[in-house]
Amino acid sequence: MTDNQQTPHPEDAEVTDGFELPGTPDRLDRLWTPHRMAYVKRGQGQVKDEASCPFCAGPSRSDEDSLIVARGEHCYVLMNLYPYNPGHLLVCPYRHVPDYTDLTIEETAEFGRLSQIGMVVLRRVSRAQGYNLGMNQGKVGGAGIAAHLHQHIVPRFGGDGNFMPIIAQTKALTQTLAEMRELIAEDWPEATQEFDHHQSQSGHQTDAADRSQ
Repeated sequence: MTDNQQTPHPEDAEVTDGFELPGTPDRLDRLWTPHRMAYVKRGQGQVKDEASCPFCAGPSRSDEDSLIVARGEHCYVLMNLYPYNPGHLLVCPYRHVPDYTDLTIEETAEFGRLSQIGMVVLRRVSRAQGYNLGMNQGKVGGAGIAAHLHQHIVPRFGGDGNFMPIIAQTKALTQTLAEMRELIAEDWPEATQEFDHHQSQSGHQTDAADRSQ
C-alpha cells in the first residue's frame, strides 16, 4: 500500500461490490436483455417507409415466421414481439397507414371484428379476466411504430400488475411466443364461430325488442 492510499473503511463493503464499485447489494436476480437495445436505440427511425416496416413485411412471410395468428381480407392479427402478458396481440391493416382515420369503412369494420374475435380467443385459451385495448397514435402519443397503425389487445389477469413490472420493470412470461401463437391460431376458427353465433343471437334479441315496442 502506498502512502497516498487509505485503509478501506469496514462499512465500505456494504456499499461496494468485489470490484469496489458503488452499489447496494441485495438478493434480487437480474434479467439482462441487451438484445432489445438494437430495437430501442433505433426508435422511430427504424421505419422510414413500407420497405422498412415490419408490419408490411410480416404478411409476405409464413404465419410461423411472422407470428401471425389470423389473416383477414383487409387486416391481420399477430403476436406482439415484446408482450406485456402472454397472448398480447396486435391488429394491423395490410395498408401502410399511420392514423385510425385513414382506414376505409371496410377496413374499420374488419379491424374491429378481428379485435373482438381476439378477445374471445384469449378468453378461451388463456382464461383472460380482463383486457387493455388501445392504439397509440403518433410518436408523441407513444406509438412504438407510428408509421403503421396497430391496435394492442392485452389480456389481463389478477395480480399481473405486481411489483415485478411496476418496480423491477420486468415481466415473467410463462409461455413462448411460438407456443402462444399456435394455441391462438388453432382456436381462432372456433372462436370466430362462437363470436358469430353470439352476434346472431344479439341480433335476434334486438329484433324481438323492436317488435315488442
